Amino acid sequence: MIEPQMDRRYFLTEGLAAGAGALSFSAVAAAERGRTGPADFSHPRSFVTTTFGRIAYTEMGSGPAAIFLHGWPLSGYHWRGAIARLQKSRRCVAPDFMGLGHTEVPPDADLAPARQAEMIVALMDSLGVARADLVSNDSGTTVAHLLAAHHPERVRSMLLTNGDVHTNSPPPALLPAIEQARQGILIDWFERHLREPSFAASEEGLGQVYTDPAFFTPELAKAYLGPLMTSAVKRRQCQQYGVAFEPNPLPAIEPLLRKSAIPARMLWGTGDALFPPAWANWLHEALLHSTGIRLIAGAKLFFTEEFPDIVADEAHRLWTVETGH
Repeated sequence: MIEPQMDRRYFLTEGLAAGAGALSFSAVAAAERGRTGPADFSHPRSFVTTTFGRIAYTEMGSGPAAIFLHGWPLSGYHWRGAIARLQKSRRCVAPDFMGLGHTEVPPDADLAPARQAEMIVALMDSLGVARADLVSNDSGTTVAHLLAAHHPERVRSMLLTNGDVHTNSPPPALLPAIEQARQGILIDWFERHLREPSFAASEEGLGQVYTDPAFFTPELAKAYLGPLMTSAVKRRQCQQYGVAFEPNPLPAIEPLLRKSAIPARMLWGTGDALFPPAWANWLHEALLHSTGIRLIAGAKLFFTEEFPDIVADEAHRLWTVETGH
């Protein structure tokens, strides 16, 4: 979709109203779906030891750094398709948050979003990254906000996709799952995905947060959930990751976000029950250097994994227009 050059306050998607120019899912469905599996993503995983623990990450490409922030209960593997498309213009780094993926931290580690943000800063220091473009999804968007508020000198730009914003963190619809995590029983639901492939790729499993539930294949379930079942500590920490999102840290940083000079762009799926487009609008109005919103009609929370071409397109636009390269 070719977007005209408009004033920065104009919605470059041609508006938020239904039918007012948001890219239709039928159009997206005709494009490549980015079904990159483990066999196609053979770049080795790396680890760096920080004061937080042994942090897992994947790094590909060269140039200015870009850091990709994933959601719950996923890992940096979520961004494999986007990274494959962006590695020629960026040094792409996709870490696994504490408590998720292959990252290893002490049993009593604080997994709250503020500590996750500090871990990212420590990772950047270890990798010699002074500043980075951020690309975020789901709970990773919380961490992006915290980095922008508390470490603005480390953030070159932000491409923010469906995720926690202001008072919608955690979203009300997620509270029952967080309560199950607090009770230590959500892990049974996660584990069921590995036993029952049909459940995983359904509206009852994690398939419900993909635009096409069948995208969440047994292979993908194993990539994300397998590492979380390897020890009692990992089983507990993957649940604590969600519990640690309460209390919500975002309202307190609103004044800092409203003064932020960081260029930002929102890429938002409209079919997401947890993070509706009104929150993309909130960010557009709050961030002085917002370049606008691109809506993907009907797309659900983890569409950024399903449609990496769209992520790469928006990242290139933001980086070219706002950062000059």
